[in-house]
Amino acid sequence: MTDEKDAQPPTPRWSQRRRILIVLCLNAALIVGLVVAGVVANSVSVLAAAGDTIADCVGLVLGLIAIRLRDRDPDHPHANRPIAIVALINAVFLLIVTATVVAEAVARLLEGSPPVEGLPVVIVAVITMVVMLVGAVVLGRSAADEDLHMRSVLIDALADAASAAAIAVAGAVILVTNGFYWLDPVLALAVSALIAIAAVQLLVKAIAALRGKDVDFDDD
Repeated sequence: MTDEKDAQPPTPRWSQRRRILIVLCLNAALIVGLVVAGVVANSVSVLAAAGDTIADCVGLVLGLIAIRLRDRDPDHPHANRPIAIVALINAVFLLIVTATVVAEAVARLLEGSPPVEGLPVVIVAVITMVVMLVGAVVLGRSAADEDLHMRSVLIDALADAASAAAIAVAGAVILVTNGFYWLDPVLALAVSALIAIAAVQLLVKAIAALRGKDVDFDDD
């Protein structure tokens, strides 16, 4: 006879760790490709995506650590504090990446955008979009109703997929016209704006949580 405990599905906490680990592996696999494609294509928007992906990986690693610390004593009054700290660090990383990309994009617009190779941009952007959508599927719709960190990971995956789609379109335009190179830094600024908005929102929630306010970290 099968033990009832053995027949039970994985706990939500284990499910969180497993899903985040899968998404982390997907993101890590993208980094080298994005950096190489960004350098080869001379694309600041692709390099922006690479920087965002590196920041995401750092946030995911810290998230795994935070979830593990929380799960040691989930009933502790400050059990969710590690999640808030991770959200805060992740937001700061995103803002640093955004500032770097904005500086480079503005410099290119002021000095005149250099030629960009459209084909590598299209290929890597499409691959990135598919990988991010797979990551969102792995996280599942339930992630939006879990804690702040899980929601931020899901939103970030969907935002990255949308950004990759926009980069693919810009790359296609550059490829077909052999011009419109200014689209690359302009798109990098647009992506940076979206990242900055999400980072600021995450930062505000994290600070509020660390100050003891109810931020609805865990409603599962």
